[in-house]
Amino acid sequence: MEINGRTRTCGLIGNPVEHTLSPVIHNTLAERFGHNLVYVPFPVEAGRIGEAVAGASALQILGLNVTVPYKGEVIPCLREVDSLAASIGAVNTLVPVQGGFKGYNTDMEGLYRAMMTEGIRIAEEEIILLGAGGASRAVAYLCAVKGANRVFLLNRTLEKAQNVADEVNRAAKRQVIFPMALADFGSLPDRKFLAIQGTSVGLAPHVDDVVIDDKRFYKKVHTGFDLIYSPWETRFMKLVKENGGHAYNGLKMLLYQGIIAYELWNGVKVSEGDADAVYEKLKEHFV
Repeated sequence: MEINGRTRTCGLIGNPVEHTLSPVIHNTLAERFGHNLVYVPFPVEAGRIGEAVAGASALQILGLNVTVPYKGEVIPCLREVDSLAASIGAVNTLVPVQGGFKGYNTDMEGLYRAMMTEGIRIAEEEIILLGAGGASRAVAYLCAVKGANRVFLLNRTLEKAQNVADEVNRAAKRQVIFPMALADFGSLPDRKFLAIQGTSVGLAPHVDDVVIDDKRFYKKVHTGFDLIYSPWETRFMKLVKENGGHAYNGLKMLLYQGIIAYELWNGVKVSEGDADAVYEKLKEHFV
């Protein structure tokens, strides 16, 4: 692609950002659509997120993604916030509006699309969700609005799980999230579950770590979905498979959250053919 006076810029703000695969997604899509844009990472120092957003607006940046640790911190810097992002309390995509940016959360719809492509359903499902941090909070909200039957939220600290459950149940206007201490997994109902691994445990380079290391737990899992995509196969995934379940990593979630952001910035619809082509590019970094 030729960079010239009409080239638009998109990018990622966070700290750190050096590891990101998002440029693969957006620059591949730009090439396939023939859009004159480039996507680059922008590291932002602690305490300077407001300056970064204001500067991006002044520079007429076409769009930004937001990653840790700024998904919540960025919200006061925005002109508008989409209702879903406001409910979750996290923004990962900024779209220009008059006088600044509007914040969206494409992570959860990205996760939902990723699950749908693998034939994984949420509606009427019995789900185990590991962790009560920011990512798991958003997943809990997704499960509630997409019609999960029950979600057992397991966390090392029961109080934190209880806080997330109370918040999501209030927003959903029904009792769907049930908090449990991680150590009490043995009291889960005797049935098979969809298990979603929503913590950073097992993320490279700590590839041998896992939240629960007990085959009795994995015997209860028919499908495991790990939000982590590096390594390609986490220990959580291996344990699910060793005990008869199916397991998937978070690379397709990364793919589809990026696709939704690209669609918002450019007013286009990305076909499944284009999505598949980008996914193959992403996989080159792992397999």
